[in-house]
Amino acid sequence: MPDVPRKPPAVTELLREASGGSGKARDALMSAVYQEMRRLARRILVGDRARHMVAPTELVHGAALKLLGQDALSARDRAHFLAYSGQVMRQVLIDHVRREMSAKRDGGTKVTLVSTIPDEPGSDVDVEALHDVLDKLAAVSPEHAKLVEMRYFAGMTIEEIAEATGISTATVKRNWRSARAWLAEALGPQD
Repeated sequence: MPDVPRKPPAVTELLREASGGSGKARDALMSAVYQEMRRLARRILVGDRARHMVAPTELVHGAALKLLGQDALSARDRAHFLAYSGQVMRQVLIDHVRREMSAKRDGGTKVTLVSTIPDEPGSDVDVEALHDVLDKLAAVSPEHAKLVEMRYFAGMTIEEIAEATGISTATVKRNWRSARAWLAEALGPQD
């Protein structure tokens, strides 16, 4: 009987093995989710100015280094891992923007936030302002801040977020409307 190619282990299995300290599992995990992480990075870097500062590949590699440098990966499954990857990419991006700004002292870098909701327009937002606003939102409502990260930075759908968090789809939709309104107010023109 000819050898049948073995199916690679599922991300959940790789996460379990990687959290147990297996370097081989960590490498296989990054290989398994690399293309999805590049897709997330491209979504995060939609704005032209941000793309000139950091390429999607650079953002993914920076996030991968941070992820691989951790003692333990605590994500339960693919959705949790990608949500966490989006959060790490946000941190890598803001660190990069701050280094660039301190070197150039320009007016800031804008990225375009892109939602997975088809009729929802994206908006150009200063990366550092977004980071600061998300920190403020996290102080008021960590759940809403995590939801924003999962939607914008991890590109997760309402249904994926509901499944990953164990919250009903209706509650996630309601919280999403609330978080979007809060962000619009916080990021809107200041008088």
